[in-house]
Amino acid sequence: MNVLDFSARKCAGEKISMVTCYDFWSARILNSSDIDTLLVGDSLAMIMHGYDSTVHATVDMMATHIAAVRKGAPGKFVVGDMPFLSVRKGLVNALDAVAKLMQAGSHCVKIEGAQGQLDVMEHIIESGVPVMGHLGLMPQSVQAFGGHKVQGRNKHAADKILDAAKSLEQAGCFALVLECIPADLGKLITQQLSIPTIGIGAGSHTDGQVLVLHDLLGMDDSFKPKFLRHYLCGNASVRSAVNHYHADVHAGLFPSAKETYA
Repeated sequence: MNVLDFSARKCAGEKISMVTCYDFWSARILNSSDIDTLLVGDSLAMIMHGYDSTVHATVDMMATHIAAVRKGAPGKFVVGDMPFLSVRKGLVNALDAVAKLMQAGSHCVKIEGAQGQLDVMEHIIESGVPVMGHLGLMPQSVQAFGGHKVQGRNKHAADKILDAAKSLEQAGCFALVLECIPADLGKLITQQLSIPTIGIGAGSHTDGQVLVLHDLLGMDDSFKPKFLRHYLCGNASVRSAVNHYHADVHAGLFPSAKETYA
């Protein structure tokens, strides 16, 4: 898949599947899967590094993980998140950050928000770098939102998101992530834009869906927001396998003769 395939999918009415992953070993598995595209999200600050929010992700942190994912999944389209405030520090700093992510192996960058940074986003796009937008709940702005809350519930808030979506399309974004908004708003934006929308908690009428790999695998069985479906009981499966190994070691059952060099 390449950047032109996103609009082609929308025109053909074919959904786009995207999964967030952060490292080489999981990217290798996904490289042999049917998944359309991979997102190296700034949520890696939480899932891989144990921070309490995405604001702790840095450009260097993102570049390191993008490089690992690109090596593991050379056959997939890789989206790289621009981290907290990296677009707000002026054009030169923004371009330096974009360069690091693209040189690390990203095929495009994803940028949260629209207001106050459209000129920078347009310059990035005019510089030959594809940009994916992100509206609705924007984790980098979670403090301003007062927590992880559904956005666009009233008409004024919904109209603001719709207007921002149109401005991102006009600026040249090739696709747009919509996070945690009412399904009717997700459908309306999808219908009014010519670029594809990829939803997470935005209903079934968006042009695609994205989930974090660890979430859909159920690696944290205590994390179950409304928009998430667990496709595997990963936490229990991994724990069971490790406990089985532990029991075999203590019982002297591992290694066996066939697992021992003569």
